[in-house]
Amino acid sequence: MKQRILGQNGPKVSVVGYGAMSFTDFYGRATDEGSMQVLDACLEFGINHVDTSNVYGMGRSETVIGEWLKRRGGECPFTIATKGGITRSPDRRFNNDPEHLTEQLEGSLTRLGVEAVDLYYVHRRDKAHEIEAVTETLSGLVKAGKCKAIGYSEIAPGSLRRAQAVHPIAAVQSEYSLSTRSPELGLVQACAGFGTTLVAFSPVGRALLTDRPHDQASVQDIAFMKDNPRFVEPNLGFNLAKNAEFRALAADIGVPAATLAIAWLVHQGDHIVPIPGTRSIDHLREVAAGGSLDLSPEDLQRIEEVLPVGWCHGDRYTATQWEGPERYC
Repeated sequence: MKQRILGQNGPKVSVVGYGAMSFTDFYGRATDEGSMQVLDACLEFGINHVDTSNVYGMGRSETVIGEWLKRRGGECPFTIATKGGITRSPDRRFNNDPEHLTEQLEGSLTRLGVEAVDLYYVHRRDKAHEIEAVTETLSGLVKAGKCKAIGYSEIAPGSLRRAQAVHPIAAVQSEYSLSTRSPELGLVQACAGFGTTLVAFSPVGRALLTDRPHDQASVQDIAFMKDNPRFVEPNLGFNLAKNAEFRALAADIGVPAATLAIAWLVHQGDHIVPIPGTRSIDHLREVAAGGSLDLSPEDLQRIEEVLPVGWCHGDRYTATQWEGPERYC
C-alpha cells in the first residue's frame, strides 16, 4: 500500500483509509463483531488510517473502535480521525461553540480509549461562529494535547484559506469521486497549495462505481439513499447504464470497478486520500487494491471517455441533505 503524509508535517498514512460510518446501520445493518473483523482486515490490507465521528451511530462507531483497541492491547496501529459539531438537535443542528467542541472531543476520547486523536475535524460549520474563531478553538485543543492536528469537513476553498491563516489545517474532508467532481473547482487546488490533505469520502459513489451497484429495490431499505436524487428514477436508470460501461472498462483493464475508481482518485494528486467504507471484507480488498494500482495516461484517458465530467444524473444531496456543507460552485 502506498503512503502519504497527513497534512503539512503529519504522520504517514496509507493512501487508502477506512470510513467507519459503516460501523453503524446507516447503509444497512452492521454488527460490532463484523466491524472488528473489518478492522483486522484493514491491517491485513495495509490500511492504517481510520476515520470516524461522534455522531456515527451516536457514538457507536467510536465505541467499536475503542473496544477493538482494548481487546488488542498495546499501541494503537491506526492513525485515528474523528469529528464534532453536529448535534442532531432539531433546535440547533450544528454547534461550534468552544465548550461544545471540547466536550464532544472528550467524549470521543473516552469512547475510543485514547488520550488524543491524530486528527479532529469540525464536522459541519456553525454559522454563529466565524471560521477564524472556530480555528482558534481547535488550535487550543491541539495545545491542550487532545488532538495532534485539525481539519474541517465539507468547507469551501475560501473558508480553508481563512482557517489556514490562523492555524495549519491538516485535512479537509469532502465527497470526491468519478461521480462527484466539484472539488476540482477550487478545493483540490487550495488543499494542494497549503499542503492540506483532501480526504475523499464516498470515493466509489455510494456503489455507483462498483460491480455491485444499488438497484431501485435495494435503495428502499437505506433511508439516506431512497430519496437521494441520484438513486431515484429516471436518474438511477441513467446512472446504472453508465455504471455498466465503467464495469466493462474495468474488466478490460483486468480489475474490479471499485479498484479502478479508487486508483483514479489516488492519481488525481499526491495529497488525496480516499476513505471508502464497507461492511464487506471482499469489497474492502477491492478498494484497498486501488491504493497500489498504477494507471497509465492511456488508462486515465479511457476512464475520462467513459465517465466524463458531469456524467452522473442528479444532485448528490437532497435539499435537506445540503444543510451544512458549504457550496462554492
